[in-house]
Amino acid sequence: MTKKAVILLSGGLDSATVLALAKSEEYEIYAISFSYGQRHNVELDKAREIAKSANVTEHKIVEIDLRAFGGSALTDDIAVPKSDNVDDINDEIPVTYVPARNLIFLSYALGYAETLQSQNIFIGVNALDYSGYPDCRPDFIKSFEQTANFATAAGIGDKKFTIHTPLMEKTKAEIIKLGLELGVDYSKTLSCYDPIDGDKPCGHCDSCLLRNKGFSENRMTDPSI
Repeated sequence: MTKKAVILLSGGLDSATVLALAKSEEYEIYAISFSYGQRHNVELDKAREIAKSANVTEHKIVEIDLRAFGGSALTDDIAVPKSDNVDDINDEIPVTYVPARNLIFLSYALGYAETLQSQNIFIGVNALDYSGYPDCRPDFIKSFEQTANFATAAGIGDKKFTIHTPLMEKTKAEIIKLGLELGVDYSKTLSCYDPIDGDKPCGHCDSCLLRNKGFSENRMTDPSI
């Protein structure tokens, strides 16, 4: 019987790696992306390209306007923090955090998975080389998985949902190494929070700095540059 999996696909490095990993484990891939009012909306073009090259069974782009609430540099008129060194990233929750974003995204993915009769949801959250977002932590994922199995008709039965987070304990360098082994074309991905001229990475936001660090530790240059 074919295993189905819903993959949260942002168009960035981590989600592209997760998609490739799920595919290598012989899941039938159903990708879901979100147009949520993000200033780096070009990531959706990348998500489409990644989904097409991976020959996924279905790719849905769901529209949610989180600009209605704002409160984040990604959805509001707030400058994206920039620096020259990855060591400048501190432990404080940055203004690029979008309130409850992963909670909202996972809820949509859960509804999608239930209609597909799939019990597997993959998300590329990471608790090592990341920007300090609270909705990327293992405790949150564990809590959401428990909620998923209380809140759905499928979960009440014997078909329990699993939220797969294969990158949770990996550094960015380890994620990139894994992706390269799986054949991920990172030139098709974009991780930047504030792209220049629409689709060029700024090189100075937290996401760019962490990504560049990962490629540097693999002794290579980011192919998206």
